[in-house]
Amino acid sequence: MFDLKGYGGMLLDGLWLTVAVGLSSMLLAVLLGLLGSWGKLSRSRLANFIADTYTTVVRGIPELILLLLVYFGVPTLLQDIAKRLGHDIRIDLDPFLAGTLAIGFIYGAFSTEVFRGAFISIPPGQLEAARAMGMSRILTFRRILLPQAMRFALPGLGNVWMVLLKATALISIIQLDELMRKTKIAANATHQPFTFYLLASIIFLGLTIVSMLLQHRAEKWANRGVAGNS
Repeated sequence: MFDLKGYGGMLLDGLWLTVAVGLSSMLLAVLLGLLGSWGKLSRSRLANFIADTYTTVVRGIPELILLLLVYFGVPTLLQDIAKRLGHDIRIDLDPFLAGTLAIGFIYGAFSTEVFRGAFISIPPGQLEAARAMGMSRILTFRRILLPQAMRFALPGLGNVWMVLLKATALISIIQLDELMRKTKIAANATHQPFTFYLLASIIFLGLTIVSMLLQHRAEKWANRGVAGNS
């Protein structure tokens, strides 16, 4: 049943590209999550409005539509703007870049809520102590807020990562040669869709299991020395 007809190497190439897109998107999602959580917790009404709008809109629109908007819509919009300014240009987004931006932007909204909850979980007395010691806001964030927030956020970020990793399969629609596109090519060429799609599902399941194990180790390391977690 698992006679791959010589397409095993091609699927492996697709796997590495899937992981690369996933890691790049997750990095962007974390950065956007930190920025978004700052906006949600800020005293600025404008920052609150922008962050709330971002999370509401992104979580309310299907991922596929946002992906297509980034890949097809953004270049077209920029070309139209340039044309109105008297410049006739053509913009083509690289599928890897478009996929990373779209997936990272989408899951940055979910990471925002994870980090917001993490920052809220930090006892306010610690911030008062930092101010009493004369720490600047940047120093307080670097030494007190961020380390503890990451510990509280790890379980939620782990869940975001696993959902994000599966969402990378959507990128095949914009012709990026990741795992699902390679799987489709192999299935069509060999007329064995069951074999190759089953194998792709097993690969994604394997990635999920490895991610869960790494998440467990990361949480255990982050909670070292914490009462009740020894």
